[in-house]
Amino acid sequence: MRIIANIDVPALTPAIAFYCDALGLELSRIMDDDVAELMGGDMMLCLLVAPAGAKPAATVQEPRRYARHWTPVHLDFVVSDLEQSSARAVKAGARPEGAWREWRGSRCATFSDPFGHGFCLIEFDDHTYH
Repeated sequence: MRIIANIDVPALTPAIAFYCDALGLELSRIMDDDVAELMGGDMMLCLLVAPAGAKPAATVQEPRRYARHWTPVHLDFVVSDLEQSSARAVKAGARPEGAWREWRGSRCATFSDPFGHGFCLIEFDDHTYH
């Protein structure tokens, strides 16, 4: 089984730039001018253009918005150097959301991207799962 993560964004160009610059992902291809496939590690990340205000599904009343928002699902990106990766993400436009935390053999930094989506950078100790 392959797993693909999809992220709604208001426009491809700034989203591609952010995720490639902040996380070192690479653009694989652009489809139909509104979907970009990015590759990194063992995962494909797709950026899907969806305008602010559009409903994500017919049964959902809350429209899309790209201000910082909360969702029960977010992405964790495993990095080998938390300091370097955090600086790279901030330089690309990520917003830090608090102090780094240590948790069960890992260090974690929480951010939001320029489109309001939360994500974490995690550095694991050698003796921790990853």
